[in-house]
Amino acid sequence: MTETAGRRRRGISARGLRVTTLDRVEHILNPSGPPLTPRTAVVWSVLRAELDRRPAGELTVLDVGGGTGGFAVPLARAGHRVTVVDASPDALAALSRRAAEAGVAGRVRALQGDGDALAGLVEPASVDLALCHAVLEVVDDPSPVASALAGALRPGGAASVLVAGRAAAVLGRAMNGHLDLAAALATDPAGSTGPRDTLRRRFDAEGAAALLTAAGLTVEEIHGVRVLAGLLPAAVADGQPAALVELERTLAARPPWRDIAAQLHLFARRPA
Repeated sequence: MTETAGRRRRGISARGLRVTTLDRVEHILNPSGPPLTPRTAVVWSVLRAELDRRPAGELTVLDVGGGTGGFAVPLARAGHRVTVVDASPDALAALSRRAAEAGVAGRVRALQGDGDALAGLVEPASVDLALCHAVLEVVDDPSPVASALAGALRPGGAASVLVAGRAAAVLGRAMNGHLDLAAALATDPAGSTGPRDTLRRRFDAEGAAALLTAAGLTVEEIHGVRVLAGLLPAAVADGQPAALVELERTLAARPPWRDIAAQLHLFARRPA
């Protein structure tokens, strides 16, 4: 499964709200690393803090659903070895080209496979850092996938988990006049509108944290990703990209703003 939920063009998003071209904006907030955008700034801030606390030596990184390498290639450029598991051969081919162009082909391994089969794809206790972004909302059952993710980590290893937020989807449907869909999302146990929904489930912070805790992980941080980016008029968002990124980072960890974000980012650790 690829990280398709993270790819948007100008138009109407899955939340039913206008999105902008901010996913292509590079600005001065992160001159030495990957571009910071409302979609990535909070996640990179958390990952950077984890990398800073492990300054010596390369890390073994697993990126489940990592697609074309938006996170994998920068991590490889930082000196770490990354295995990307993805179901799409096209995405993995693009990943290989991207890694080669960045000069890190030897540090990136592409492994075709589905997130539901993760337990059989990765050696237990072999990973220092695991990324699982926009995956748990589309797999058949998130519980065994979360358990496999936890099992892949070495003691003390950390997981970066990004999931779709339920509240944002309810708000988006309601604001666009689809009150029936908003009600379905709010009341359905899984946070889905039914068989035609592109996602099997959506999460609130408590539910996502409970899922990771049940898998044996200790949740250390929860942030909202894209708290306001999908709500603002395009002229505002495109006209002040750096200010928007800073505002997103300011609001990311603060309820109630955190809880209306399009995605929730949980950073968890396997006990040492």
